[in-house]
Amino acid sequence: MLSPEAERVLRYLVEVEELAEEIVDLDTKRNQNREALRALQQDLSLSEDVMVCFGDMFIKMPHPQTKAMIEKDQAHLDSEIDTLRKQLKLKVNRLFEAQGQPELKGFNLNPLNQDEMRAVKVILKG
Repeated sequence: MLSPEAERVLRYLVEVEELAEEIVDLDTKRNQNREALRALQQDLSLSEDVMVCFGDMFIKMPHPQTKAMIEKDQAHLDSEIDTLRKQLKLKVNRLFEAQGQPELKGFNLNPLNQDEMRAVKVILKG
């Protein structure tokens, strides 16, 4: 039998692993959506219907409706992945705390948005 502290560490480790797997699954779906959007942009005119796979069925849908549906799904996946990544950061910090290790430094950093990147480039150019 594990000590209470070891059980707590194991529980956090399982939670972190489950969150990481969920992020990977959602990211795979997001990449598939990107591929579908790229295919829609390359080959078809707006007047043609396209075949869309839902589970194990193919359904013929209008091109604009299909594109809008995939873009909406893409936005939903992006927000869900961001939420899960934030949760993952908290869980990893709790895991380190439970193991008696110091918190990771720089782990809570956020990337710069486009406006911030433009401002940095302006500053660097002088």
